[in-house]
Amino acid sequence: MSRHFRPLDFDQIRTIPLAERANKVSVGDVAVPVRAGMRVSDLLAGLPDQLAGADLRSFVSGVADAVRGGGVVIAMIGGHVIKVGLAPILIQLMEAGVIHALAMNGSASIHDFELALVGGTSEDVAETLETGEFGMAEETGRLMNEALARYPDDGMGGALGRTISDDDFRHADVSVLAAARRLGVPATVHVAIGTDIVHQHPTADGARIGEATFADFRRFASVVADLDGGAALNIGSAVVMPEVFLKALTIARNLGHGVTDFVAADFDMTRHYRPGENVVQRPTSRGGRGYRFTGRHEIMIPLLAACLLDALAD
Repeated sequence: MSRHFRPLDFDQIRTIPLAERANKVSVGDVAVPVRAGMRVSDLLAGLPDQLAGADLRSFVSGVADAVRGGGVVIAMIGGHVIKVGLAPILIQLMEAGVIHALAMNGSASIHDFELALVGGTSEDVAETLETGEFGMAEETGRLMNEALARYPDDGMGGALGRTISDDDFRHADVSVLAAARRLGVPATVHVAIGTDIVHQHPTADGARIGEATFADFRRFASVVADLDGGAALNIGSAVVMPEVFLKALTIARNLGHGVTDFVAADFDMTRHYRPGENVVQRPTSRGGRGYRFTGRHEIMIPLLAACLLDALAD
């Protein structure tokens, strides 16, 4: 059965004067053209006062204020951050006193260790998986597991950084773990048994791995307890670090540390649930502010570092 619809009378449509409409964008929001010799601070100030442009300016200001005010800045990273070559940028920020604590998942520590040891990392997973050789590099598994046995009181991050430094790895200069040890910056590694290639190695000791990463969790919780007035950056960890951060924050608040006034941000190539909830939204719901920046690490993190260093130079 067909239905008959009465035509609408478009002549009766009501309009409103443009001058009476509220606008989200004004000429004051548009970008300032880039010019040769422009300072990073001028470039940042000239970004459109909209969306991520406004957020990046606000976040950089918040982190710079935290550093000037003696606040703690924590960088939490995933493996991709090291794999795409950003270790020198993180080291630079640690040396400049911008990053005061470094926390990472297991894959980040492996890429860092391999780069320092042989100057290369990241295998073809699809190819080596076919032959059962994925993650079976002898030196990586043996030396990383031996490090935990050699330095049982240093935690995982400390033991790996100490091994890279003390054994004079050929490319130790690009290791964030070695740099953290040299600079006295707490560096912690947080793993789940079975997630990392070194757990496949014959020398892997579950009890030792668990004890080392638990010691690092306790260290990390102590850092988070001092986060008030500081900043937390999650860079490229979709699951492990957001979960670890949330638990450490819970412990800090449970023990009477307010930890409510800080800025938090997630930097990743795509938006994931846990970083959004466990780093950006939930922890800042009682104070502070959370941000999300979506883009390639190899572009976004050098840009962030340039903005922060320039802001702190003033």
